[in-house]
Amino acid sequence: MSDKNINIPAHGSNVNRADIPAEWKWRVQDIYADEAHWQQACADFKAKLPQLAALQGTLNNAQVLYSALKLQDELSQMLDKIYAYARLQQDADNTDQHLQALSGEAEGLAASFSSANSFIEPEMLALGEKKVQEMLDSEPLLAEYKFYISNLMRLANHVLSADKEALFAQSRLATSSAANAFRALVSADMQFPPITDGAGKPAVVSEGNYMLNMSSSDRQLRKNSFQALMGTYHKFRNTLATTLTGSARTAFFYASVHNYKDTLESALAEDNIPSSLYDGLIQTVHDNLAPLHEYIQLKKDVLGYDELHPYDLYVPLSSAADSFSCTFPEACAKVEDALAPLGEDYVATLHTGLTGGWIDAYENKGKRSGAYSWGVYGVHPFVLLNYQQRYSSVSTIAHEMGHALHSYYSSHNQTYVNSEYTIFCAEVASTTNENLLLEYTLKHATDEQKIYLLNQFLEAVRTTVYRQVQFAEFEKFIHSEITAGRSLQAEKLEDYWLDSNRRYYGPALTVDKELASEWSRIPHFYTPFYVYKYATGYSAATAFASAILSGQPGAVEKYLGFLKAGGSDYSLNILQNAGVDLNTPQPVTITLQKFAGKLQELKALLGK
Repeated sequence: MSDKNINIPAHGSNVNRADIPAEWKWRVQDIYADEAHWQQACADFKAKLPQLAALQGTLNNAQVLYSALKLQDELSQMLDKIYAYARLQQDADNTDQHLQALSGEAEGLAASFSSANSFIEPEMLALGEKKVQEMLDSEPLLAEYKFYISNLMRLANHVLSADKEALFAQSRLATSSAANAFRALVSADMQFPPITDGAGKPAVVSEGNYMLNMSSSDRQLRKNSFQALMGTYHKFRNTLATTLTGSARTAFFYASVHNYKDTLESALAEDNIPSSLYDGLIQTVHDNLAPLHEYIQLKKDVLGYDELHPYDLYVPLSSAADSFSCTFPEACAKVEDALAPLGEDYVATLHTGLTGGWIDAYENKGKRSGAYSWGVYGVHPFVLLNYQQRYSSVSTIAHEMGHALHSYYSSHNQTYVNSEYTIFCAEVASTTNENLLLEYTLKHATDEQKIYLLNQFLEAVRTTVYRQVQFAEFEKFIHSEITAGRSLQAEKLEDYWLDSNRRYYGPALTVDKELASEWSRIPHFYTPFYVYKYATGYSAATAFASAILSGQPGAVEKYLGFLKAGGSDYSLNILQNAGVDLNTPQPVTITLQKFAGKLQELKALLGK
């Protein structure tokens, strides 16, 4: 993909959507040619929905069950397209009131669908495992729903009667108050004090700009930001301990009434993950803390500080970030070259995605920030970017196209019901692409650029594996307190948090007392036992990338098999079939060994 004769548009937060050329926008008309066709789809959906509701109470034979499941899929696919057409356009321009109205209409249809199909799973469960198995055996057409049905029946002992489930569903609005209180306090009521930078000039700290301040070269700004933000959380320590207690107790209540022994078992059940995997992940990281300690010592030495504080952890060791500047077409070409090890078919599909209307590339007024990939079964994925000329944006292209091609291969190889991959697997393809891009870029980098890239990789492992497992271990502690019938006391949480940081980061880090409040600002703790998936996903991706780049026989084919499998089996089985067994320490160990190896490369470049 060449830059020659290509119009690179002006873009930014002040550029109107209409001023971005069509070639840099996604083609939502691939879903519906125009809004009139969308409106017709909405009308067709509304007309067909009563057919599903009419089947309530009739799922007592195989043929009717198949008809209900097939109709549910048909309506769900229609709804996917209706919602995507509206929401993609709204995300591209949130200033357009008409697009907001379209999204609102789509959300209303989604609510109607949720109500209309709510009877299906309770009726199937009420039939009992034996009866359902007989139906599977007698109706070959049900074969495509075998995994969906068997997974549903696996959880049968944890599903209550329809009236009780309806009651608990209604109760969630009331029992979500603790998490809502946390969000309201942090996002609306909590006010951070004014601060100054190293030159004594006024500066601002907030949750929105905290990480930006933490990566600044101005150490006084970092310190003032850290102390102001953590100090503010400390003032609310008892309230935040109470909201976390309430959230954890709510989770334990729902786990208990659904016949789980604790919140961990309940949270892992959805993906059929054994608790031994969770415990093993923590243990493997404990066994590999030495390289992290060595990395923290290196940071301290390179930065030249007598003491390395928590507010120094995010400072980059190189200023070469701007040296990777390239236009969007140049960035796409680099990504294609970097992902060449995945084979001709993958790269050809990637090229189609990069050039064929999948991507909305540039920032404009009203556009949603960040980036995402959105798969639409039967059409193609759509990728939102806000491209800037820096390495992180090139990496974002690789990341989001990893998601997109996962969706593409899954949808082209699986029926609709088996196409959606789990959150457990979701970050594997994206992070595999990031790893391949990193290795490619390292081969073509100057020494200073290599320092930057290696530091980026080490920070990714530190924050995505080490730090998330630290969070996962903290979650295990707080939920064990709740299971034992105790409340969460702020002082006890602070002591645990400080000890945890000392264990993970080692003697080179001076653990300031202000860090004791950090636990109270982590929103993930209000979604129990979720963060471990970041570490497992990253580790699986690193294992895949290592196997592919080292030329292991069949590695590419196995990886593509993983992409094509979608949601047709349990996540651990899909990964294991592709050569990555997360029931063993190997994938995590490979990742942390790579961390140790890249650390030595960085030390050599820095002369340490």
